[in-house]
Amino acid sequence: MVFGDTPLVRPQTLRRMRDALANGAALVMLGFRARDPSGYGRILLEGGHIVAIREELDASSQERRIDLCNGGLMAFAGTSALAILDRIGNDNRKSEFYLTDAVAIVRAMGKSAVVIETEEDEVRGVNTKAQLAETEAVLQQRLRRAAMDAGVTMVAPETVYLCADTSFGRDVVVEPFVVFGPGVTIEDNAVIRSFSHLDRARVGKGASVGPFARLRPGACLEADVRIGNFVEVKQALIETGAKANHLSYIGDATVGAGANVGAGTITCNYDGAAKHRTEIGKNAFIGSNSALVAPVKVGDGAYIGAGSVITADVAPDALAVARGRQVVKEGWARRLPGRKAVRKKS
Repeated sequence: MVFGDTPLVRPQTLRRMRDALANGAALVMLGFRARDPSGYGRILLEGGHIVAIREELDASSQERRIDLCNGGLMAFAGTSALAILDRIGNDNRKSEFYLTDAVAIVRAMGKSAVVIETEEDEVRGVNTKAQLAETEAVLQQRLRRAAMDAGVTMVAPETVYLCADTSFGRDVVVEPFVVFGPGVTIEDNAVIRSFSHLDRARVGKGASVGPFARLRPGACLEADVRIGNFVEVKQALIETGAKANHLSYIGDATVGAGANVGAGTITCNYDGAAKHRTEIGKNAFIGSNSALVAPVKVGDGAYIGAGSVITADVAPDALAVARGRQVVKEGWARRLPGRKAVRKKS
């Protein structure tokens, strides 16, 4: 029996409780040594077995000095659980059923009740927003420690936020102020640079993300990909060795191996009603400040001139330039009335 507001209980702890049942106990309680036991029910032991749970108000002065406290979680042997629970009554001032009465019932049945100890933080309860934040901080510290013990380098671990399912390969480096949302996998030798945010994304071996990058759900980076500063990737496959080094949005797209996406490039994936895909071929070159209006395909090895708005497919190895032709009118600015007035004042 566990509580819904004690989220830090580890599976290993539940297994330890189960092992105690396998060794003959009819009842196992989870206890902890409190830094300040005030307000907690004390676990009274005799010969290693629980003889009672004494609430603070009912405890003697000697019992109040006991620091072994009731964490609330209980495990019952299946062969006797229902019989024990059936005997718990509500003959008390509040007419409530107290699970802790199970200790006396177990003893009366001639069976064994034992305690398994854990750290206080593991049975920390959450009743307020402040306690929720404190519990999150404990969990984050636990997750960071586990990641670093597994070989992840965190430059400033206290600034990195993880999810319980964040998965790291070997020799990953995480710089300060990175947030990992749910469903993120980082493979071997990848580097996640500062101020990046990742959510339901996969980063391949040797890839680099950030700084200030955002990987949204469905982002999949293969090996040696480079996603640089202020680049956002969503529902897109970035194949091996491709790079988008700065100031780009890549959504609902495939970027072929070795392709280069220039600064300021966006895939225009939404027409106001539906999403459409952009296909960028292997070793293609997308010039800076280009807009690729989906659905559209850029073939392998094709070049897109800077500043282009591409609305039609581009064949492999072709050059596409889609921008207004530059016109230069010599001396035109000097003929502006406003410019003449400025020159006179100066």
